[in-house]
Amino acid sequence: MYLSAMKITITHVSTACVIININGYRILTDPVLDHAGKLYHFGYGTLSRKTEEPALQAAELGKIDLVLLSHHQHQDNLDTTGKAFIKTVPLVLTTPPAAKHFTNAVGLANWQSYRPETSLVPGLIITATPAQHHPWWLPGFFAGKVIGFMIEWAGQQNGALYLTGDTVYFKGLEEVARRFTVNTIIVNLGSVQFRYLTGWGRYTFNAAEAIKTALLMKAKQVIPIHYRGWTHFKENEIQPAFNASPIATKTIWLQSGRETEIDC
Repeated sequence: MYLSAMKITITHVSTACVIININGYRILTDPVLDHAGKLYHFGYGTLSRKTEEPALQAAELGKIDLVLLSHHQHQDNLDTTGKAFIKTVPLVLTTPPAAKHFTNAVGLANWQSYRPETSLVPGLIITATPAQHHPWWLPGFFAGKVIGFMIEWAGQQNGALYLTGDTVYFKGLEEVARRFTVNTIIVNLGSVQFRYLTGWGRYTFNAAEAIKTALLMKAKQVIPIHYRGWTHFKENEIQPAFNASPIATKTIWLQSGRETEIDC
C-alpha cells in the first residue's frame, strides 16, 4: 500500500505533543499531559509555569503504537503524566540518555535509524536528526541531548515528514537538508528564553528561524507547534510573521484537539 492509498492526519495535543496517524499507525510525540498551573524546574536555575490545558487527556489518546521523545530532561516535552503514559506503549524512540530510564525505549544517536515493525505502513523507517537546544555560546550539557526525527515509508512521492525537535538554527540543519528530501516539516517554536539567567539567548526557534529552516528544507507543508502554553515561551504571536513570509501558503495552523489531514 503506497502513499496515494494512505491517510495521514495530525492532531495537536499540547506544546510539542501531537498524534501522527499514518494509515492507522498512531505515533505520539513528546507527551505533555499534565494539567495547567504547575511550576516546573528544568535544572540550572531554569523554571517555567504551564499555562494551558492539554486538548486531550491521557485516557482520550486512544491506542498509541509508538512514542517519539525528542528528550526527557525538560517537563515541557515530558511531564509527570506523560512519563507514566509512555510506560504503557510498545515502543519509545528517543535519545540514548533518555532510553536508560525506560524499559521499552530505544536510544538513537544522530543519523541512526530504526525500522518499527508494522504492516500498516510498509517500509517505515525513522531516523534521528541533530538538534541544538541552546544558544551557540552555551555548552551542550546545559540543556542536554536533544534529537529530531525524520519519518519515511515506502511509496513516498514528495519527501519525508520531519520533526525538528527543540532546536535553534545551526549548521546541523544544513546537513539534514543535504541528506533528506522533506515534504512536511513540523517546527518547534516559542523563542524559549530564561532572561534572568542567560539573557536574550534562545533555546528554540523564533518565527524567523523557523521560516528560514522551512525554506532551507524546501518543505511543501509547514506545521508550527510549541509556541504557546508556557511562561518561558517568549514569542507566542507568530502567525503575522508566517503570513508575511514566502511560506505563507504552505503553512498549516493546527487547532488543538482537532484531527487535520495532510498530504505527505
